[in-house]
Amino acid sequence: MIKKKLCLLGPLGVGKTSLIRRYVLHVYSEEYLCTVGVKVDKKTVRLANGMDVVLMIWDMEGQGDIGAFAETYLRGLSGYFLVADGTRPTTLSTALSIGTAMREMFPAARSSLLFNKADLGDAWALPDDAAVSFLSTGNPVFRTSALDGRGVEDAFLDIAGRMASGSDG
Repeated sequence: MIKKKLCLLGPLGVGKTSLIRRYVLHVYSEEYLCTVGVKVDKKTVRLANGMDVVLMIWDMEGQGDIGAFAETYLRGLSGYFLVADGTRPTTLSTALSIGTAMREMFPAARSSLLFNKADLGDAWALPDDAAVSFLSTGNPVFRTSALDGRGVEDAFLDIAGRMASGSDG
C-alpha cells in the first residue's frame, strides 16, 4: 500500500470541499462551508491492477494565488486538481493561472482540471473549447458535479492511478 498526497486548488466557491465530501463521504450539502487554511481527508482507493493507494486529500482554502501557502501546504504532493466553476468563467482563468505556477514548482506532479457544477446545465457558461490550453499539457479534464456525483469517482480514480504509477514519490 502506498500513500499519495493530493491537493485541490482553485478560487473561492468552486466546490472543492463539496467534491471531497462527495468522494470521501458520498454526501452533498447545500450549506456553504468556506475552508480556512487546509483540511485533510483520507480515503483508500483500490486501482484496477489491485494496488491500494491511500489518498491524503488536502482541501485548500480558495485563493487566486498559491504563493501564500505553497511552501507550507503543498510540500510533498504527488498530484493536484485545479477546480473551476462551470457557471463562472472567471474561475477558469484563475485555475489555469494556478496551474501554470504549479507546473513550474512541481513539474513531476500529476494534475487534472475539474469543471465543477456540471449539473447546472442551464447556467453553464464555459465554451466547449475552454479546456484547450490545459489539454495541451497532456493532463485530463473532467466535468464533475458534487451534487449528483457525475465524474467525481472517475477523476479521483484517474489521478490516483497516475500518481501511483509515477516516480514522483
